[in-house]
Amino acid sequence: MDDIVWKERLIKAAQRDMQTRARLAANGELFNGYHPEMEAVHNANADLLAQVFDVMGWPGRHRLGDDGAAAAFIILQHAIARPELQRRGLALMLDAIPQGQANAMDAAYLSDRIATFEGREQTFGTQFDWDANGQLAPAPTRDLATLDERRASVGLPPMADTIAEMRARAAAEGEPAPADLAQRRVEFEAWARRVGWRA
Repeated sequence: MDDIVWKERLIKAAQRDMQTRARLAANGELFNGYHPEMEAVHNANADLLAQVFDVMGWPGRHRLGDDGAAAAFIILQHAIARPELQRRGLALMLDAIPQGQANAMDAAYLSDRIATFEGREQTFGTQFDWDANGQLAPAPTRDLATLDERRASVGLPPMADTIAEMRARAAAEGEPAPADLAQRRVEFEAWARRVGWRA
């Protein structure tokens, strides 16, 4: 397959992801655990991205254009049940950044997601969860005193701006705080172990 075909397949897969998410959010089904339909889309897309990695490594802008590379990142960021694919993708991205084939902000999001799923503190504050007060808040983050400096280094806005944006987005989508936060966390830990994020 040539690059144009891979690009088209990645863009179509990313569109299917976003359309499925929008539909499940609109009818309220998205926010009660990991919806099976959403998981199936993510896993099918992850299979496609794994093939792309095997063929070309990181599908960078020079080969697939900005839209193809952006689609690859969306698929990778959402491949949450595939720890090895996300780790492999992050390594490929970090190698591609100096050549202008990937960008540091995307790598920051992915590295934070991996850290959070592995039970470690994130670095850039991109990953959020519900807190005990029923508010979306950054997942545990290291060195808060220098957080905004790290965020600025990869093109992210100040943390306070992102907190406000995330809370506004959740409200706009009608995403409720979990009825039982402790149970939600137990279920997340079980899922993280099942798919291989935790030993």
